[in-house]
Amino acid sequence: MLDILGEANAVTLVGFIGGLLLGLAARIGRFCTLGAIEDLLYSSDDRRMRMWGVAIGVAIIGTHWAMTSGGMDAAEAAYLDRVWNPLATIIGGLLFGYGMALAGNCGYGALARLGGGDIRAFVIVGVLGLSAYFVMSGPLAPARVFLFPIQEGAAQPQGFAALLNSSLGVPKLATGIIIGMAILTFSIASPRMLTSPDMIFWGVMVGGVIVSGWMGTYWVAQVGFGNEPVESHSFAAPIGDTIYYTMTASGNELSFSVGSVVGVVVGAFIGSIRKGHFRWEACDDPRELKRQMLGAAFMGGGAILAMGCSVGQGLAAFSVLSYSAPVAFISIMIGAAFGLRQLITGLHLAE
Repeated sequence: MLDILGEANAVTLVGFIGGLLLGLAARIGRFCTLGAIEDLLYSSDDRRMRMWGVAIGVAIIGTHWAMTSGGMDAAEAAYLDRVWNPLATIIGGLLFGYGMALAGNCGYGALARLGGGDIRAFVIVGVLGLSAYFVMSGPLAPARVFLFPIQEGAAQPQGFAALLNSSLGVPKLATGIIIGMAILTFSIASPRMLTSPDMIFWGVMVGGVIVSGWMGTYWVAQVGFGNEPVESHSFAAPIGDTIYYTMTASGNELSFSVGSVVGVVVGAFIGSIRKGHFRWEACDDPRELKRQMLGAAFMGGGAILAMGCSVGQGLAAFSVLSYSAPVAFISIMIGAAFGLRQLITGLHLAE
């Protein structure tokens, strides 16, 4: 297949298929980070948060099985290779969560809304991608590196499975199965969740997509002769990558990131048509648009500091049991809860 497609196109296809399924999960399965937090805090409905738990559990089990069976090398995952900076994770997670509340969606959710015809999401996606690049490699990059130095090539993988393996001799697969099954069991063990098989299905689907990203890119990296990174889905810097590609396509190559981002939009479009939800929407209130743009800027910068967004840290990093994943996920939830509270109580400080 690589002889026909080429390595760049192959990883793009892996990303596109996974993104397509994620787009369907968002529009048909209502898989959404901010929506899950809102339901939990203000609707006394924890089912969408339990969907996240199902996805995390499946992703952990699947990824650790892949590591053990040779389908992926943990050392290739950036979440485990870089020395963990707790302060950057916490600050970045809080910024991302707060920005998500102001914008009304995370990067993944904004792409899904864009696929459903929401023009406001186009602005959010654009600002998020640009702000991510602004902090990652633009004018604020020197300040970021000075305040939060990045040290790659950690002496030991920055994850719980590796820690238990080196300190107690616990097999990494056993750690992955035990933690993954505990999260999965807890997430499903609810009368309301057990009577919502569609939610369980989409949670399993999303978790499987994260595993497919790791395994697909690892296979191309092993079989091919290029230098394709081993990665899974995330939606902050990859949105910036996609914007950059659209401006330099004639002198650039496709990538997993571009395929993933485009796949979510296409999947969301198909899902919205299937559900009869597609409609063009615009922003009638300039104050609302200003708030959403500010939120998108916070999300882009926050995701770079935290080294991942709600999907990157909340699912991909969780799947390899990195130290940063639970801290980032909790920080994102706290930031989002504060932002939602601010908006609901009328304290529009962002305006």
